[in-house]
This record gives sequence, C-alpha cells and structure tokens, in this order.
Amino acid sequence: MVITDRRMTADEFLALPPDGRHTQLIDGEIVVSDPQLRHQRLVGELFRLLANWTTDHPGTGEAGIGCNVRIDDRNVFVPDVWWVSEDHRLARDAGRFDGPPDLVAEVRSPSTWRYDIGNKRDAYLRAGLAELWLVDAAADVVLVFRGAESLELAAGDRLTTPQVPGLSIDVAALFDR
Repeated sequence: MVITDRRMTADEFLALPPDGRHTQLIDGEIVVSDPQLRHQRLVGELFRLLANWTTDHPGTGEAGIGCNVRIDDRNVFVPDVWWVSEDHRLARDAGRFDGPPDLVAEVRSPSTWRYDIGNKRDAYLRAGLAELWLVDAAADVVLVFRGAESLELAAGDRLTTPQVPGLSIDVAALFDR
C-alpha cells in the first residue's frame, strides 16, 4: 500500500491520468493497494452471484466491479463490487458514480482493511449508502451495515438484502474459496 503525503481534492484526483494501479482517494490521500488472490476470488464470486441474479431478473439493476465513486470533496472510492437498482443505473457513457450505488461490498485486503472498517464505512454511510457489506476474508464473516442496523454473518448464515430481493448467499460457501 502506498499513501501520498499531500492531500488533494476529489476533482484533482479524478483529473489524474489512469496509471493502471488500484487507487482510491481516502480523506484526501491517494491510497494504492495490491489485492491478494483470496481477495480476488471473493470479489469474483460476489460479482458473479449479483450479476447472475440480475441476468435472471431483467430490468432490476446492474452489478459491477470497480468504478470511481465520488463520495464528497475528499473521497473517491473504488468499491470491490457494487450493485444499483434499475432506477439508479448509470448511463452507458458515464465515467463514475457521483454518490454511492445502492449496495457496496468491500473485501478485506491486508493493506486497506483499516480504511474499509473505519473511514470508508463512515463516509459511505454519511453519503447515504443503503447497504454496505464488509467481507472479512481473515475471519470468514460478513459485516452488514444498513443504516443504523449492523449484522455479523458467518458459516450457517445466509446473506440477504432488501436491495436485491430474492438474492440469498450461503456465507460458508462464499468463503469456501
């Protein structure tokens, strides 16, 4: 992980040319991470499950991986997995979200977990994110935040959400990667 010394605005960050690294702006600092293999497996599985559900239920929304999400003047996050309802779907040529999607999943990466459970969680919720999943790959639990409600799901539980009605994920099977 690399953190810059100089704080910048979201506009300055978004004006930078892409450099091929996994970068985010967190509290005005550029944070670069290098996701591990297990992280990528979990991201891929969550995306697959959300995308398959969306394919099976046309016109209900869209799932994605990555994409800049401008939260405020000092934060531009790149969620591991996101989902939006059809009403909040971006135009085909949109380059980023201005404000949070309906659902975000962040998978634990050793270099950035402290941000995920701290600054990013708080900023997402302040910005009105309806639901946040923090997927802890070290403890094999999913922390779910829905407004004032928080849940911790582990093996034996099913991950469901009012954002994607009918989606049900076996937590044990998710972590069996």
